[in-house]
Amino acid sequence: MSDSNSQSGSSVGQPKTATWGLVATVLAPAGDILRFAAYHLEKGAAQIHLYLDAACPEVMPFLQGHPKIRVTLCDDAYWTERKGRPEAHQPRQTKNATHAYYRSGKIDWLIHMDVDEFLVSDRNIADVLAPIPDDTLVARVRPMEQLSGGAGNAFKYFIPTSPERSRTVRALYPTYGPYLKGGFLSHLGGKVFVRPGQKKAQFRIHNFLQEGEVTKGIDHLMGVDLAHCHAKTWDAWYASYRYRLEKGSYRSDLGPNKSRVFGGMNLHELFTDIEAKDGKAGLRGFFDEVCADTPELRARLSQFNLLREVNLDLNATLSTHFPNWRG
Repeated sequence: MSDSNSQSGSSVGQPKTATWGLVATVLAPAGDILRFAAYHLEKGAAQIHLYLDAACPEVMPFLQGHPKIRVTLCDDAYWTERKGRPEAHQPRQTKNATHAYYRSGKIDWLIHMDVDEFLVSDRNIADVLAPIPDDTLVARVRPMEQLSGGAGNAFKYFIPTSPERSRTVRALYPTYGPYLKGGFLSHLGGKVFVRPGQKKAQFRIHNFLQEGEVTKGIDHLMGVDLAHCHAKTWDAWYASYRYRLEKGSYRSDLGPNKSRVFGGMNLHELFTDIEAKDGKAGLRGFFDEVCADTPELRARLSQFNLLREVNLDLNATLSTHFPNWRG
């Protein structure tokens, strides 16, 4: 097992390509599920394991029978076989991802993702994965976060940990930067490609465990990014806000950006404070500074070489792989 923090070169006998797949637990409209699947089929996924967190009859005819897609409805019977349905969605995701891991067969890599995340690469993803040495079991893909309300093609890029990161984030977001981890609303941990075939293995949301220990590997797989569409518009963000505050990525048990001794607070505390002082208008002010696709934010990101423009072209890949969809 490799503990290196940077990508290594190929070893003798390493194949020139690799096969990869993904697993996702999805609770989304049928069209979004199909766009997610179609995009990654176009990117070369050999397997797509989709676990439907709730029934979606519209999507089933398009998924069932597809040679590269395996769809599982997580109904009462499914969870009864697994000793009960976890109340929180995070353990449902990790149980499903682990279940898929042991069904993934002979592919070389498997990644656990969400339906609003998309793998982006200028190269064939299989060719990026192929040179990784056989004894490296994990390769982390770092995120970039979509700017909201524009054409959907602008992303803020991941800022690696360094002494400069806090100063950069404060410059990008003058009011709220001190409370943001890396300038992101969502995760910085990204998601991990893992090699199937390991024993006593379990997925976590952002990690992979063997015998209860986090498996180390490549900390930042260069050449592949995770485009995270966390907040497509103000309306979409606000519609999800209360759930995320109570049960999701803004919940109260998550840690602050920096020690509370130095004024740190987590997003739950920050948003609660903003609402108490300024209500919904205060939240909109936060959103406009941190998330909105504005010329001003694009200019600030460009100044630090942190603006990425990517056309996911989801409707094009949808029409290619599911041409009969009329949703």
